[in-house]
Amino acid sequence: MLLPRGRSGARKAADSQVVEAAARWGLAARGVIYVLVGVIALRIALDGSGEQADRGGALAELSERPFGSLLLWAVGVGLAGMALWRLSEALFGASGPDGHKAGKRLLSGARALFYGFIAFSVLAMASGSSSSDGGSSDRQSRDVTARALEMPAGRWLVGAAGVVAVGAGLWMAGRAVTRRYRKHLRSGRMPRWARRLTDVCGVGGGVARGMVFAAAGVFLVRAAPEARPGEAKGFDDTLRSFATTPAGPWLLVAVAVGLVLFGLFSFAMARWRRV
Repeated sequence: MLLPRGRSGARKAADSQVVEAAARWGLAARGVIYVLVGVIALRIALDGSGEQADRGGALAELSERPFGSLLLWAVGVGLAGMALWRLSEALFGASGPDGHKAGKRLLSGARALFYGFIAFSVLAMASGSSSSDGGSSDRQSRDVTARALEMPAGRWLVGAAGVVAVGAGLWMAGRAVTRRYRKHLRSGRMPRWARRLTDVCGVGGGVARGMVFAAAGVFLVRAAPEARPGEAKGFDDTLRSFATTPAGPWLLVAVAVGLVLFGLFSFAMARWRRV
């Protein structure tokens, strides 16, 4: 049965409001995880902490806080909202003049799958059916790399994945440096201090995030020729590798601060992004 035009318009407005709320909640949830990962990485750099500087470590940190279980549920639901938002972009197009292009919609679809998987793992942990250790990025990276290397042309697949990760990291850093995120902001509604703070967090945070992804890709490329899955590193081991460079722990400090900035940038996007 067809709805009257007025009711149809109201229904579309309500659906739009749901997706917008889901997007903003999801961006805030992403911000929480990056802030916590950055803080853990900072502890590793300064006092050699044995904590896990990845999503699992961030969730473990969150679960130890007062009302930790409730916080985990909030983050998990937020990430599910992020997946819903990206799925809506894949199906109906994103905001902006080029939001309906096939490339943009495919990218949104990939993001929807990624955040859907992450949301599932967080909600599983919140419900008690999974642990943070089960989500170790280092273990997952080694296991997935080992399985890929056993496949026909496995070395080429792993090497290609590494090249893609390096390219993604450089793309993230490049978008941050050129401030491409500005086109998504409701800049006219932002106070001057908010625009300046968003630029500091967006550039610094985006570059740091891109560095981590690119470095993880380099380790995958190194694992491919000799078929050594142990060379592959997840988020935690990749971060720790920065402390072994000639710059010492100070490079890890810089990257850790950058990840905190990216978390704050996610909060700014949750408030000011055009959805």
